[in-house]
Amino acid sequence: MTAEITPSAAAPSAASRRFTPKLMIVAGAAAAVLLAGVGGAAVWLWPKAPDVSEAKAARAAARRAAAAASAASAPASAALAQAAASAASAVETTAAVAVAQASAASAASAPTLATLADVGDAAAIQATAASAAVEVAAAPATMQAAAEAPLDRLQRRLGEVLGPKGAIEAGRAGELRVLTRSHGVSPVKHDGKAGGAPAVAEGQAAALREPLQARPWSYTGLSGPQAWGKLKPEFRQCAVGQRQSPIDIREGIALDLEPVKFDYQPGSFSVIDTGYTVQVDVAAGNSIEVNGRRYALQQFHFHRPSEERIDGRQFEMDVHLVHRDAEGRMAVVAVLLERGAAQPLLQTVWNNLPLEKNEPFAARAQLDPSQLLPADRRYYTYMGSLTTPPCTEGVLWLVMQQPVTVSAQQIDIFSRLYPMNARPIQRAAGRMIKQSN
Repeated sequence: MTAEITPSAAAPSAASRRFTPKLMIVAGAAAAVLLAGVGGAAVWLWPKAPDVSEAKAARAAARRAAAAASAASAPASAALAQAAASAASAVETTAAVAVAQASAASAASAPTLATLADVGDAAAIQATAASAAVEVAAAPATMQAAAEAPLDRLQRRLGEVLGPKGAIEAGRAGELRVLTRSHGVSPVKHDGKAGGAPAVAEGQAAALREPLQARPWSYTGLSGPQAWGKLKPEFRQCAVGQRQSPIDIREGIALDLEPVKFDYQPGSFSVIDTGYTVQVDVAAGNSIEVNGRRYALQQFHFHRPSEERIDGRQFEMDVHLVHRDAEGRMAVVAVLLERGAAQPLLQTVWNNLPLEKNEPFAARAQLDPSQLLPADRRYYTYMGSLTTPPCTEGVLWLVMQQPVTVSAQQIDIFSRLYPMNARPIQRAAGRMIKQSN
């Protein structure tokens, strides 16, 4: 019996021939390639933020490249080491990435340099090193900003701020010179050394360079009361004396003191502006007598505010009447002046003020010093000194207990000349202070 063969059993169909195993493998590979390409394009096109790990890897690669290049050639080694150090010191991630890119580009020449070094081709080594240096120099500006030295950055910023008004002059290492050209100010140089002081222009430093001993004494500033004792040898008592004036008069011993005998007469006078106070020189024939000793009146002058204080109270002004006896010993009568009614004698003095300092003005009127005294002649007394240099000690002080009034206008006239000409309070240092009952 002959078997009958059907077409389906004799040969595979066209559909089965189209999907053979070989074709399926090829199709799968093509699909994989297509997917990889699409994924790669997506990764390439998608925005990517800077990665810190990438920057670290770039820095490590730069260091390895520098190490490899240093074995091949000295010029190339220097260029790569500089780039690697800059990358390692950069703080900002973007600056580090930029440096790493430049370092990696120059590091690509390292194998070539190593090969050339093996064969001893010096010319080729130098050419390759120069190429690497050019690539490093072409790094982005962010690398330069990150590696800029602090002093260079300060110099650049000062130049931007000053513009045409000033100039920045580069000096030695650690030195920065700023030259100003506004308002005629002379240049000031700072040498940058530890503890160094500016070298100030001649005109500005003249007063500072002047020896202390060459300065006139004053009530303020460098030659004020705190420095009087150092200005001249004869002023030494101002600093070391133990019986200095003025003092704050406190807790005086109340006693039946002998009254001071004032023998003041009207007479001629002259007024002089000494540069420290207004002084009135009187004619001879005026004197006081105290403790059996006679003292002739020489002159009187004014202070503002009062130098003497009574139980801490300071007055608007005071007047000192200076006397000397035949042996040269001195006695000063101090009258305290407070605001109130006008004082006639004081107005007479103000009316004869000189126009120039240290030029006495001889008044045509007469003056009676007794008009300066209070009605109550009780007083405090102690041993002290002159209140101006040379601060001579051994001066008998007689301070009137009752103040005398002067007007606000009279005080203002003196204040316009000398707003402050009073020596600070000195230590009482256990001195005996007596006062009249």
